[in-house]
Amino acid sequence: MATGESGARGASTRPPTPLPPAPSHLPLGVSLPSVFTTTMSKGISAQFECQELESTMGKELTRLLQAASPSEQEQMKKDIEGFQKLFRSLLQRRGPSVEWEKIQKAPEDSIQSYDKIQTQGLLGDVPPLLSKLVVVKLNGGLGTSMGCKGPKSLISVRNENTFLDLTVLQIEHLNRTYGTDVPLVLMNSFNTDEDTKKILQKYRQSRVKIYTFNQSRYPRIDKESLLPIAKGLSVSGDNAEAWYPPGHGDIYASFYNSGLLHTFLQEGKEYVFVSNIDNLGATVDLNILRHLLNPPNGRRCEFLMEVTDKTRADVKGGTLIQYDGKLRLLEIAQVPKAHVDEFKSVTKFKIFNTNNLWISLAAIERLQKENAINMEIILNPKTLDDGRNVIQLETAVGAAIKCFENALGINVPRSRFLPVKTTSDLMLVMSNLYSLNAGSLTMSEKREFRTVPLVKLGSSFTKVQDYLKRLESIPDILELDHLTVSGDVTFGKQVILKGTVIIIANHGDRIDIPPGAVLENKIVSGNLRILDH
Repeated sequence: MATGESGARGASTRPPTPLPPAPSHLPLGVSLPSVFTTTMSKGISAQFECQELESTMGKELTRLLQAASPSEQEQMKKDIEGFQKLFRSLLQRRGPSVEWEKIQKAPEDSIQSYDKIQTQGLLGDVPPLLSKLVVVKLNGGLGTSMGCKGPKSLISVRNENTFLDLTVLQIEHLNRTYGTDVPLVLMNSFNTDEDTKKILQKYRQSRVKIYTFNQSRYPRIDKESLLPIAKGLSVSGDNAEAWYPPGHGDIYASFYNSGLLHTFLQEGKEYVFVSNIDNLGATVDLNILRHLLNPPNGRRCEFLMEVTDKTRADVKGGTLIQYDGKLRLLEIAQVPKAHVDEFKSVTKFKIFNTNNLWISLAAIERLQKENAINMEIILNPKTLDDGRNVIQLETAVGAAIKCFENALGINVPRSRFLPVKTTSDLMLVMSNLYSLNAGSLTMSEKREFRTVPLVKLGSSFTKVQDYLKRLESIPDILELDHLTVSGDVTFGKQVILKGTVIIIANHGDRIDIPPGAVLENKIVSGNLRILDH
């Protein structure tokens, strides 16, 4: 395996340069409600407030930049410029990001059926197609929501294989099967970079070139003062919560700034397949790649988004619409409160974004040079461990679809969307519902209905460690439709669950499902203890 990196950086090990004192408050009259609102006044007073706020923020960022070591200066300057661009865009925003009345249904030809492109078949050899491809996995997240330390990609999900193991196995299988050299690129964050690089050593003998680059590092801002809470550039100690990775929309600037984008273009690569590393259904699809490189109408698509049919479990997922003559991603955060129920409807908005994206490398480079990638800003409020209320400015990678020419949606099978966000998802992918082959999970042929069961495990199962302790083995769920578990519940070996099963242990009670138990369309409640003797 060859490994490479670009743009990676970590916390400085030298003592931080003392900083001049920060102003304790903003100019008079500037506050969160008057600035960070979607209905800001266009009056002179509001414009003055915004100018004052931008000026004060600029001074604060300059103060932070002055603390950077010579080796940090160049990268930190790019990060600060990226943050300032977002902050400025937010201040200049007038009214809601979308006007509901202007939303139109996406034209039929702009969202095509996967079956349609699949029936066209793979013309010619596969290797020439794969020679044009780069795979990027979004690897900036931690496993904290599942009770794990370190990068989420290092959590074991199947047969002791981690998310990262499965990704490498998938691409290695492609390269060995077709004699190709598809590279894997990991977009890390400052939270995941060091641990990820340590583990990459295990893939030295694999037939995959692995590259890494870091996404940006932005300062969290205080909700009241609207100024950075950072006292310096360190990401440890008192400053540990002062910085954050600004969402996966940062990929365009970070990939470009890393130099890797230019390198791949020089090597003749044309498309990048971007997906979340925790989506086990996001494998390289040769039918989609062929459709991009050999379009039936002769017009190259610069941005392809995989969407799939919405179910009641996906009502909050972003959807594709037509807006101002362009295909656009509509997220629930952009929807006026009066229309949220309409947005969640599975009859009006029938598909949602899987975040599996295929994007032209040349188009990314062109738009970055023109400073023409504009994405809706997500205001993400957080409460830190010390009680401080802060705001993060983030963007989503799919929101850039409106900036690309001839964008397209492909309605793919549900099997291409298999995210593992919780231990409920983990139970599904660890079970006999799926089989593992060359890093890819496929649903068992023994499953009569091709739908995925709905599994809801309670708070006692939230952490992976607790989840594993409560399951002597993963239950047989081939015939399961719906499982809800709440309270202090454990499962013995070789349990079989069928139909709808609800298990509720009330506070103070415990339920032990005995080994070999078969539960079909059952509600189990009360207290059931299996004691050794």
